[in-house]
Amino acid sequence: MKHPHFTIAACVASLILCFAIASPSSIAHAQQAPDNSGQNKNQTSTADNQSNARSDRMITAQIRKAIMADKDLSTYGHNVKIITLQGAVTLKGPVKSEDEKQKVVSDASGVVSADKITDSLTVKQ
Repeated sequence: MKHPHFTIAACVASLILCFAIASPSSIAHAQQAPDNSGQNKNQTSTADNQSNARSDRMITAQIRKAIMADKDLSTYGHNVKIITLQGAVTLKGPVKSEDEKQKVVSDASGVVSADKITDSLTVKQ
């Protein structure tokens, strides 16, 4: 049977080795801000503006369902922000391409008319 002191010492030595191997660039990469954090500041239409009215919540849910069902969209496309206020919809966030941007707007226009949609999507460079 091994002595518990040797097992603990082996664990501590492994942890020290892991920290010594970790490069500063990998640690800095883990602390990198999300892609659209700069866009979220000082915006007039944010997720906090989402109405709690049943009709607005239903519109948001239907658009989210349509977007999630579109398997041609990237993770960015699936994660766009949908803000509905008095039937007017704002779409925000980064997408991979101009084509994907149009697909997201098209998915939303299947739920509400195109004149009620504000496209604030940006193409990720």
